[in-house]
Amino acid sequence: MKWQGRRGSRNIEDRRARGGKAAGVGGVGLLVVLAIGYFAGVDVTPLLEGQGGLASGGSAEITEADRQAGEFVSVTLADTEEVWSALFEAQVGEPYDPVTLVLYKDVTQSACGGASGATGPFYCPGDQKVYLDTAFFTTLTRQLGAQGDFAAAYVVAHEVAHHVQDKLGILGQANRIRAQVSEAESNAISVRIELQADCYSGIWARHVEARFGTLERAIWRRR
Repeated sequence: MKWQGRRGSRNIEDRRARGGKAAGVGGVGLLVVLAIGYFAGVDVTPLLEGQGGLASGGSAEITEADRQAGEFVSVTLADTEEVWSALFEAQVGEPYDPVTLVLYKDVTQSACGGASGATGPFYCPGDQKVYLDTAFFTTLTRQLGAQGDFAAAYVVAHEVAHHVQDKLGILGQANRIRAQVSEAESNAISVRIELQADCYSGIWARHVEARFGTLERAIWRRR
């Protein structure tokens, strides 16, 4: 993907200067859980909650790699805003309310509870924000084998897709039903929500490809 020099989003909340250390799932256990989530299309956050506390924060160094990752995420987020704004206007008849994306390092807090690098990227309907530790891109490339800019952009687009579901009322309805059914039925609904988010991410990818050229789809293959 060609992203350098393109417009970035203003809807970025950068908390990376605040540091901290995360306790919880790590090593092989973290890799297995993340692999299950991202290659089976399931949100792994619930599986990782309660696996450890969040240590107190501090200051964190912003490296050149951090800076570039932040710019990349900002451009990708801007792409999602353009795509979904046009689709909402044409098909929903209402303006699209863009999501805010929180960049952080190691740990932070959300309306859905504590966030850490172990939980992976996620969307919190409580504050309607996406949370992303850009170190996950390193995990994506080095440990999960998903290389290329499109793999990283797809992660952002997938979490934004949950915001789209929220704005359309799908996510809230699904969560209300999940609270009333068995655990097995609730898990099945969660899988369907993730699959629909994948579908919405595909819509984003098609529109971005039409505007900016061929995407690296072959590098990011989900089962």
